[in-house]
Amino acid sequence: MTQATNQSWGGRFSEPTDAFVAAFTASIPFDKRLYHHDIRGSIAHATMLARVGVLTDDERDSIIDGLKAIEAEIERGEVEWSIALEDIHMNIEARLTDKIGITGKKLHTGRSRNDQIATDIRLYLRDEIDAVAAELARLRSGLIELADREADTIMPGFTHLQTAQPVTFGHHLLAWQEMLTRDHERLLDCRKRVNVLPLGAAALAGTTYPIDRHVTAELLGFDRPAENSLDAVSDRDFAIEFTAFASILLMHLSRMSEEMVLWASAQFDFVDLPDRFCTGSSIMPQKKNPDVPELVRGKTGRVYGHLMSLLTLMKSQPLAYNKDNQEDKEPLFDTLDTVKGCLRAFADMAPALVAKPDNMLEAARRGFSTATDLADYLVRAGVAFRDAHEIVGKAVAYGIEQRKDLSEMSLAELKRFSDVIGEDVFEVLTLEGSVAARNHIGGTAPDQVRAAAQRARDALGTLQESHHVA
Repeated sequence: MTQATNQSWGGRFSEPTDAFVAAFTASIPFDKRLYHHDIRGSIAHATMLARVGVLTDDERDSIIDGLKAIEAEIERGEVEWSIALEDIHMNIEARLTDKIGITGKKLHTGRSRNDQIATDIRLYLRDEIDAVAAELARLRSGLIELADREADTIMPGFTHLQTAQPVTFGHHLLAWQEMLTRDHERLLDCRKRVNVLPLGAAALAGTTYPIDRHVTAELLGFDRPAENSLDAVSDRDFAIEFTAFASILLMHLSRMSEEMVLWASAQFDFVDLPDRFCTGSSIMPQKKNPDVPELVRGKTGRVYGHLMSLLTLMKSQPLAYNKDNQEDKEPLFDTLDTVKGCLRAFADMAPALVAKPDNMLEAARRGFSTATDLADYLVRAGVAFRDAHEIVGKAVAYGIEQRKDLSEMSLAELKRFSDVIGEDVFEVLTLEGSVAARNHIGGTAPDQVRAAAQRARDALGTLQESHHVA
């Protein structure tokens, strides 16, 4: 091998790689963020090789000390990454050989860059999943506490963005929380499939050295080694699954963002977003723009794109590893960065929403939101539901004409539509009576909202505890 050829695989080649090709195929500009996990995996690999007698204890110690010194150099910003060395693995290995001599070259015994990168990504993603889970828990906790405080705050509930029935702000916030609960569970379920060790699969067929993959798995905190060497080096399902989780999560955050944007507008004026999450206009001094929820809404498409990118990347690949897989990292890394940023913004912003109860109550009074309650009242009085539906429809039409809500009509006016209506009808036509009447699990009654908040609080604690144990 000459100096002109790559030191990791140049023995087969008679001429150096074209400079453009070297830069085009190099991954070090983006995979350098894996340095900690690459070093961690190498320390475990060296430890295992010494246990099975492939390395001496002195060689193991020299390698581990060298790797720890390199990690410290990287963290101090003293390492210059080389495009010529292609990737994070060869940059670290070359530096290790410079520091400790030929023993550094023994580290790669019994492994390939194929199983090494698969291991690095899983180690990295596992740590990132834990960070995402912590932010999700923080957001969920903040929403639960705000919902508990707003259990009595009445607002209109909508279908088709039209006033439908009265609910409470606390009930609505717990609907957001339910979305995030499913996301949280999906994330931790995804982590189980991430936590499988590829190292030891080597290039694709395993190794002839007497390695012990269970030792390596235990040292790195994996649940088990991957069962099949071909699948171990070529599988990127775990990255696709995480990005699918992220796409669903961002879809949920986007829906929440849309409601925040609407609610903060002058037309709704239901909530006040703290100033620190908004910006002004360069020309209109009165503006307070909800930039954070708008940007989160916009970033959703970015994450969707990464999911499509990874699915497309893998759809035509034959077993086992292919160079295509170098393209898995940038979509995954950007998805992680985007998700963590969006969750941090939401975990800070959503619990700081300030409700405007008077405006919410006034909006709930418009749109005949207790019409269904009047229909239910008629049914309980013996009227068939379809007839009750028609009666209430006529009463609403009268209310529109007279500019009166159902609760503002006199008993005489209401009796024009049905003789079974009595004085007690006003108990069901009030907004307070309407939300209180839905006094069942999952309902809008304030006591039910507070009970639901407590169940959500308990479930979150249980989920976090089980994840911590795992």
